[in-house]
Amino acid sequence: MDFAISAEQEELRRSVRQFLGDKSRAREVRRLMETPAGYDPAVWDQMSGQLGLTGLIVPEEYGGSGFGYGELVVVLEEMGHALLCAPYFSTVALGTNAILAAGDEEARKDLLPGIASGAVIATLAVAEEDGSWDLRDLRLEARQAGDAYVLNGQKMYVIDGHIADLIIVVARIDGDVAFFAVPRDADGLHRELLPTLDMTRKQARLTFRDTPARLIGSPQRAEQALRDTLDLAVIALAAEMVGGAQRCLDMSVDYAKTRVQFGRPIGSFQAIKHKCADMLLEVESARSAAYYAAWAAAAGSDERAAVASLAKAFCSEAYYNAAAENIQIHGGIGFTWEHDAHLYFKRAKSSELLFGDADYHRELLAQRIGI
Repeated sequence: MDFAISAEQEELRRSVRQFLGDKSRAREVRRLMETPAGYDPAVWDQMSGQLGLTGLIVPEEYGGSGFGYGELVVVLEEMGHALLCAPYFSTVALGTNAILAAGDEEARKDLLPGIASGAVIATLAVAEEDGSWDLRDLRLEARQAGDAYVLNGQKMYVIDGHIADLIIVVARIDGDVAFFAVPRDADGLHRELLPTLDMTRKQARLTFRDTPARLIGSPQRAEQALRDTLDLAVIALAAEMVGGAQRCLDMSVDYAKTRVQFGRPIGSFQAIKHKCADMLLEVESARSAAYYAAWAAAAGSDERAAVASLAKAFCSEAYYNAAAENIQIHGGIGFTWEHDAHLYFKRAKSSELLFGDADYHRELLAQRIGI
């Protein structure tokens, strides 16, 4: 077993970090989070065309690079560190994984090349009004209308749902879970941007009124496919949270070295040293959990489901704690809108709740290991 970062993955990290250092500076993050779309199309084209990031985990036969989760977590860790405003997570971690998990070869051939090229922004719609990610709470109904299917109902908290060109919708048909593909211009589809705590990651409410949809895969295997998709999304999110937590630690340490009180840098005071040391321990432990989960995903390990929940629970709390301590270490300025600390705090809280909070995943972990 080896889940250390390889030399090739480190080179990928350097390339992505350099790119984001230029394209996702704090001023640009603040500009984009105030826009309805929430991203820069020119940067998106560079991410997909020059770096090939949108096709990273798409198999080569569908126009992608054919890399695995080891590479994806490296990219997402850097994106979390830079607080990137772009529909990357929704397109790759959600849309791409859902299409791959559904096992529909025709749908893969039709849908994945556009995603890999960056021409198509995709997302996955699961949660509804109650905000639950539990499969038992799915209510949106699909029914057959001739040779096609139509959807009726609502989906909530759909990441980048207001700009997505392709929406993979999870619905019920005759009691079974199924995946359906809905294009952005489908009849009866209404999309509404939601006001959210974290303005750097847009979410939408989607309403379907007899909306035509394409069935993807078999309803008999869709429930397991959805579980697999959510596990992979959780692992991807854990990596992103590690990057954000690392950034909070970096900000805290840098400030502690330069902020002087009573004639000394505040980093020389024991209370600040302890805070930074505790943050470091949590961040490194979270990184280990995320990397191990990524290894399990890349290797197809039977442990994947369990360690996905473990990583989500641990990384959620590590990121939230690091973001909160970052504000405390910065003192009064850390509470202001002008400082970037609140952007990471809001992303940490939003990510903690996405796909279920730490308590939810600890319970899920207990079930998965038979406790």
